[in-house]
Amino acid sequence: MGNAGIHIVCVALGILGLVAAIICCAIPKWRESSFTGQNIVTAQETTEGLWMSCVVQSTGQQQCKAYDSLLILGSDLQAARAMIIICCMLTVISVLILFAGADFTVCVQNEDAKPRIALTAGIGLILAGLLLIIPVSWTANNIIRDFNNPLNPQKMELGACIFIGWAGGVLLLLGGGLLCCFSKVRSGGSGATAKYYSNSASAPSKNYV
Repeated sequence: MGNAGIHIVCVALGILGLVAAIICCAIPKWRESSFTGQNIVTAQETTEGLWMSCVVQSTGQQQCKAYDSLLILGSDLQAARAMIIICCMLTVISVLILFAGADFTVCVQNEDAKPRIALTAGIGLILAGLLLIIPVSWTANNIIRDFNNPLNPQKMELGACIFIGWAGGVLLLLGGGLLCCFSKVRSGGSGATAKYYSNSASAPSKNYV
């Protein structure tokens, strides 16, 4: 039961990472209008996300429109859609697996199987963290590249979802790393050796003349 506290922390990290991934998937705040240089018109602000783009007026009125076609999106956003959806699904599955194999639950009675279950959940959280960090970093790199391109008239800046995605990915990696470090799988050889010595000690001794 010594790892119960670690498992509780990892469950919390997994849930926070899942919330961050859902925010990145739902909120259109990946790209935002830049008002640097000659772009001094602040009457409206354009934001873009995975599924739609929005225009926010200075009065606070917001109008959003879904993308007409998947083909008009860049390769980074097309890949981000699939990777973040897979990230959310993998995080949910990993947290449920961790609940089943955690030391603070009694879903699994076999104590030898619990470290293996926790290790599986840790690997799943690490993969989910990578699936969240990769598309966010890819999109951020494209935004910075286009921003520094003098031939690009419409400059965009990093949106809030980029930073939320980085934070969520780090939380998932941290939770998965803790599970992998503290889930010590017992080897079958030591148990067999202990059983052998136990049987040898309990066996009756024979005296030969």
